[in-house]
Amino acid sequence: MTLTSPERVLWPEAGFTKRDAAEYYADVWPVLEPHLDDRPLTVYRFPEGVEGPRWYMTQCRGGFRTRRVPGRTGKPQDYCLVDSLDDLLRLVNMGGLELHPLLSRGEDVERTTQIVFDLDPGPPADVVDCIRVALAIRDVFPAARAKTSGSVGLHVVVPLDEPVPFDETKAAARELALRLAADDVRVTDRPQRSLRAGKVLVDWNQNDRTKSLVAPYSLRALPWPTVSTPVEWAELERARDARDLVFLADDVRKRVVSRSRSRAAR
Repeated sequence: MTLTSPERVLWPEAGFTKRDAAEYYADVWPVLEPHLDDRPLTVYRFPEGVEGPRWYMTQCRGGFRTRRVPGRTGKPQDYCLVDSLDDLLRLVNMGGLELHPLLSRGEDVERTTQIVFDLDPGPPADVVDCIRVALAIRDVFPAARAKTSGSVGLHVVVPLDEPVPFDETKAAARELALRLAADDVRVTDRPQRSLRAGKVLVDWNQNDRTKSLVAPYSLRALPWPTVSTPVEWAELERARDARDLVFLADDVRKRVVSRSRSRAAR
């Protein structure tokens, strides 16, 4: 598609333009698409860039295919579905920079295909402090996968063999969060900021029909174009500094290319 105002700088500090964002998403589309496929999508829009007005778009606009999901008050929302790279680039053209899919997939919006744990460090704790918590979750759920949030924390995602009602996954996530907090004074399951200094919040409340989590490979609207990046467990175990887990768009593009070549060479 043709971008309007492709040279508009959306990340002023980095000089990263709308064209740059579109090219990034085009390059990572093969690995991003499975995480968006048939999932209702909340789109975080920044038409004038990351320093300008912004809002979460849950009521889809722009002629996309949609999926209706009942809201917490019962009022339904018609979320966008991204069926193709062209759909995604249309969102980018609208200033849709961050992609936050809901946890359901397909027509059954009352069930989820994954359990998620949002690990959010309270200063002076940082993302490195999240690693031991992520590893503890992996000990319980060996199939778990990790990614950076693209901001300050980590996300741990547990894929499920079949869709499960949200009340069951939410209860399971809460039970584990309580156990982790009981076992380690540096962990909390309580979101109040006054209780989080120096601790890692295990946010289990994300496991809800109307909640979303930023997609793997999504850009983040921070001063620089960071990315929520899938990481191997070995990478987490080696990390000693928060900078080891910061990935910009160009870093992720190179990771995707490198891993694609490695798979092709096998």
